[in-house]
This record gives sequence, C-alpha cells and structure tokens, in this order.
Amino acid sequence: MANYKLVATAAMGLEAIVAQEVKALGYETTVDNGKVYFEGDETAIARTNLWLRVADRVKIVVGQFPATSFEQLFESVKALPWEKYLPVDAAFPVSGKSVKSKLFSVPDCQAITKKAIVERMKQHYKRLGFLDESGATYKIEVSILKDMATLTIDTSGAGLHKRGYRQAQGEAPLKETLAAALVQISKWNPNRPFVDPFCGSGTIALEAAMLGQNIAPGYNREFISEAWPWMKAKIWDEVRDEADSLANYEQPLEIFGSDIDHRMVSIAQENALEAGFGEIITFKQMQARDFTTQLTDGVMIGNPPYGERIGDVEVVEQVIRDLGTIMKSYPTWSVYMLSSMKNFEELYGRQATKKRKLFNGFIETNYYQFWGQKSKRD
Repeated sequence: MANYKLVATAAMGLEAIVAQEVKALGYETTVDNGKVYFEGDETAIARTNLWLRVADRVKIVVGQFPATSFEQLFESVKALPWEKYLPVDAAFPVSGKSVKSKLFSVPDCQAITKKAIVERMKQHYKRLGFLDESGATYKIEVSILKDMATLTIDTSGAGLHKRGYRQAQGEAPLKETLAAALVQISKWNPNRPFVDPFCGSGTIALEAAMLGQNIAPGYNREFISEAWPWMKAKIWDEVRDEADSLANYEQPLEIFGSDIDHRMVSIAQENALEAGFGEIITFKQMQARDFTTQLTDGVMIGNPPYGERIGDVEVVEQVIRDLGTIMKSYPTWSVYMLSSMKNFEELYGRQATKKRKLFNGFIETNYYQFWGQKSKRD
C-alpha cells in the first residue's frame, strides 16, 4: 500500500477534537486552522472517513507550494505526480478558493490548474487528444492562502456530516458534526442518563446514541473514493467489518429528547427509526420548563433557540430563565447549552464552569458548561 499525506478538515474551534479522533485511530497529527494533517495508507483513508464524527471531510494533500504568478502555478501543479492518483479516464473537476493572495481570480486559478493536470496526464499516459474523463470522479481543489497553494483530492464526497439517517429536518438544523462535538466535549458516557430539551430533529440525541454504542458514523453511507480503482472494495469491506465488530449494539442507553413543536418530535422519531434507535431514544412533545426526572448524574445538552427573529428574544430569554430555575432542583446533573445569547449566564442564574467559543454555521456562539455536583453514583 502507498503512503499519503492526508488532511481532515474541521469547523473553526473543533480542530482539537478532530485531532483527538484521528489519534484514537492510531495516526500522528499536526493541527492548523481548520485542518488536522496526518499520514496513512488506503486503509487510513477508509477508516477516517468511516469513524471521524466531527471532521467535515478527509482529503489527500497532493502538494503545497508558493504561487505568486500564473506561470508558477501552472508549472508547480504540472510537476506534481497526478498519475499516482488519477487513472487515464479519471473525471477531475477543479474547484478553488483564494484568500489574501496575489492570484485572486479563482476561475483563472481553476482553469490553469485543470490545464496543468491535463498536460501532466497526457504526457504520462502518452495521449495526444482530449482525455475523455469517463471514469470515476476525483474532486480536486486548488486553495491559495497568503500566496501558498495547496492541491487536494476529496476522498469523502458528500460532507461527513451526512450520516445517512436524516429523513427530514427543521428550519435551522444543527450539523451532525457539531452535535457530535457537543456530546464529546461534555464527556458524557453511556452509563449516565442523557436529555436534550430542545431536540429539534433529534440530531444531538442521535449522535449521543451512536457514540454510546460505539457505532461508526459513516457506517451506513458511501464515499466518493469507493469508486476509485486503487481503493479496493476489500479495504472498505474490512473496515466496515471492523466497525461492525466494534459496535456495542446491546449497550443500554437512557436518552430522551423533547421539543415544544410536535412536528419536530415526529421528525426526530422518523430519524431515530432510520438510524436504528427507534426503540432506544424516547422523544416527547414538551416545554423545557416542564422537565422533571428521578434520575441523577445526568447530562443535559441543548441548542436552545437563538432569538434571531424580531420579537423572539424575550421569549428565548424566558426559556433560559425557566431552565436555570428548573435545573437548581437537579444539582448532580451537568448542563451544556450552545447559545448566541451574550447574557446567557445572567439569564440562567449561574456562572458557567467553562465556556467554549464555537460557530454554528456562520453564527458565533458559546458552549456554556455548568458542571453538576459529584454524587455517590460516581
């Protein structure tokens, strides 16, 4: 097997969690803004695609070099060993981005990159005419940041947040990758009860269930690199067999989700059925302030409304106040809330044990962490 320089891309603020996940799979990491670099073979490509819960994509880094002129870009791209990755019939669309660089015209950068790869391929495969691009797809990106170009090939296809279980969603769905990060930051484990009082389409509860039973998040989906001739079907079969053997489908879980909107509860139930958790996760229509439990040492994780629409702020503020009041009755529970409300702690009536800045899409939020008291159960 060959060795590849790989990168797992991540949303800002989640790089450290992705690095932990990559290390847990046995690979050494180097972390940069939004990127976790590591090296591995074809099996590493399959395993990271299947197992990374918080990463956006896994890409092959073909090369990195300075590019301050189009001629330099062309020659440097052409010098890369594209034949190592692309067979003669490869379809290879090129996307691009440029930030704080002399070569700021993205369409020109894409066109020059494409032309350079075509030249390299024609030379290597001894072709005079056009390349027909009738085979498997290799999505190439030329990314230029501060005059440094990075050329990558996407091994994932659809973003890794696409787990394959979401049948429907609400207006402002939380990405599965962010939901998984929220659960991991909480250090929840399957021996503790879990509640999401603002469950929406059920994403956080579903990610907790997958984590609790050690189910690989990519187990029920396909990846673009499965169609590549050198990513043999045997590799994918072995990695999926390994994932199946590591899953603990018998692990009992106490996971509950509720939402004020009965339509969202129905969607959450549909998604849970699709994910195989229809009997494991309990969803109920309920306001957060009506939460009550006999259980101790639980973890509550939620993404309450942000009050983005006019007239909503007062409603959301009252919801947070009510939640703070209710949770005083459950001192052994730890509460983790993702919110863009700057006065969240004041409304909740308690200073957070920890705060972590995260981005929900383009919205800047804080992840407020209120740790519960340790009880005898620990």
